[in-house]
Formats: sequence, structure tokens, C-alpha cells
Amino acid sequence: MSYTPFVRLCRGFVGRRFVNPIVARNMASQRKHKVLVTRTVPQAAIEILKTSQSCDLDYWDSEDPIPRDELLKRVAGLDGLYCLLTEKIDSELLDAAGSQLKVVSTMSVGYDHVSIPETTKRGIAVGHTPGVLTDATATLTVALLLATQRRLIEAAGEVKNGGWGTWKPLWMCGPTLSGSTVGIVGFGRIGIAVAQRLAPFGVTRFLYCDVHKKSESQEKLVSPKAEHVDMDTLFKESDFVTAHTALTPETAGMFNKDAFSKMKSNAVFVNTSRGGVVNQDDLYEALKTGQIWGAGLDVTVPEPLPTNHPLLSLNSCVVLPHIGSAEDSTREAMATLAARNLLAGLAGESLPAQAKL
Repeated sequence: MSYTPFVRLCRGFVGRRFVNPIVARNMASQRKHKVLVTRTVPQAAIEILKTSQSCDLDYWDSEDPIPRDELLKRVAGLDGLYCLLTEKIDSELLDAAGSQLKVVSTMSVGYDHVSIPETTKRGIAVGHTPGVLTDATATLTVALLLATQRRLIEAAGEVKNGGWGTWKPLWMCGPTLSGSTVGIVGFGRIGIAVAQRLAPFGVTRFLYCDVHKKSESQEKLVSPKAEHVDMDTLFKESDFVTAHTALTPETAGMFNKDAFSKMKSNAVFVNTSRGGVVNQDDLYEALKTGQIWGAGLDVTVPEPLPTNHPLLSLNSCVVLPHIGSAEDSTREAMATLAARNLLAGLAGESLPAQAKL
């Protein structure tokens, strides 16, 4: 009697029972992760995702935001989502994506557009891009402060519309930066970098208000040494007030009628953090009535700000289209960090920059 058929039968059984599941598991582990990038981003980030050879990449190749209905269709079955501030990541979107979604990576420092309670409940990692845009945002803050203080936009407009006549002693004058007191609300990386850039202009005092008092070594990162004060003192004593705070339930609308009423009549207010920390109706009234002298905004609610918004009717208010990080190297650094966050989340690893839960 030949044992060959019996051996073949046994081999087939063993293969089906033990080998095939192993192969199946290996194939599953090699399956590419389904990923959506919701906007045109620097190519370096796309190359990182492609080079990993682990992503089945879907890409909304447009400078404009992906429409909400289109986004809800494309997120179905995703393992990873690479998004921007314009995408609202809420329960509706997460339900549409499915339970297999592992990571949401936003190309932004702020992540108030992401529902952290929802992602936490579902075990979804959230990455963001802090640190890499400190210098660019600090530089823009100073540029915006100077543009407001020296009335640069208004002056350039006068050249174009024929308002430039003979030299006038009081024409286009504004508050003086040298010898002034600068108040910084939010003395983190960006706040400190702003103070360091303003110091050479001859600022006499730097006041700051933060959740926690900084160490003496941190306060000495600027010269003159920064002084920790309460909010009321900062408002009352500062000639220039700059905002560098995250948008939270506690900070929403914190710059309001009450805050502006405590500022000097020659004060300049600058916000490059989040539009939601300012009550824009109250700011308009403060500027229109001369309660404060001027304001510079790089962030607003909504974005873009409608062209008929009252703030845009005031020469004393300079509004920029959210360009705080708009330097080539900074945007590339943000994009590549977001890509690395995404890949780490897909691999079940710690994210290089994970949002606080």
C-alpha cells in the first residue's frame, strides 16, 4: 500500500489549517493603509507618504478646501486622515470614516477643529505641528505691529489714490514703539520670540500674562527681563498688546469690551493666535470710538472675513489673510511633520507631535 496519497492529504490539511492563516496574516499586515490628504500641500510631505510604501493615497489636489459632502464620502474606510484647519473633524465625520480610523494628522498648530473628546473615545491618535512655525509667526507678529503702528497700509493707499500731497507735520503719525511697554498674552515659544524681536526697537518693559509664571531663566530670554503680571495690569500699563494664546472655552472672546476698556487710548492690539479669542464687535466699537488706537489681525472669525465686514472699513485696523506661517521653509516643515505624525499613527507608534488630550 502506498502512503503517498495519505501524506498528500495530511499536507493539504496542515496547509489549510496552519499555513494559510499565516499567509493571510502576512498579507493583511502588508495591506496598504487607506489615507486621504485634504488639500494641496508641499510636495515633500507627499513624497514622505509615497516613499513609505504603506499608504494607498487619495489626494484632494486643490488650493481650495474639500467640500464637506465630498469629504464625508471620501473618508469612508480610511485608516489615516491628513487634514487642515478648514476640515471639521466631528462625530459625523468620524462615523462616516468608520471604526478602523487610526490617526488624524492636522497641518496646523491649533486643533480646535478636531473634537478631541470624540477622537479620544474612539482611540484615534491626533497629531499637529507645533514648534516649526514659531519664528515665522513671531516675525509676522512684529511686521503686523509695525504696519499698524506706522500706518503702512493706509500710507501706501494714499500714494495710490492721490492723497500724497505736501509734507505735513502731523500726517500719518502713530504711537511710538521706542520707550514703550509691550504686553504679551501667552508667553510661550511664540510670545518669547516676539519679545526677542521687539527688544532691539528700544522697548522699555515687557509684561506678560500666562497660565503659569515662567522661570527666571525664561523671563531673562528677553532684555529687559519680562515681568509676570495679572491681566488687568497688563491691559492698563501696555502701549502694545499682542495675543498668543490657544483657543479654548476659557480664552474664547477674552478680548472683549471689558478688556478694551482697560487699555490705553493709544494702545495697539495685535492678534496672530486664533480669531475666536477676540470679540470682533467689541473690537470694532473700541476702535470706532477711540477707546484704543489701532489693531492688527492675522486671524478672524470667519475666515475669510467678508469684504463688507465693519472692521475693514476702519483705517485703524489692519487685517491679513492668516499668513502667520507663510514662509516656504515653514510650510514645508509643517507639512512634513504632519506626514510623519500620520505614518507613526498608522504604525501604532507614538506621534512626533501628539495633541494633548
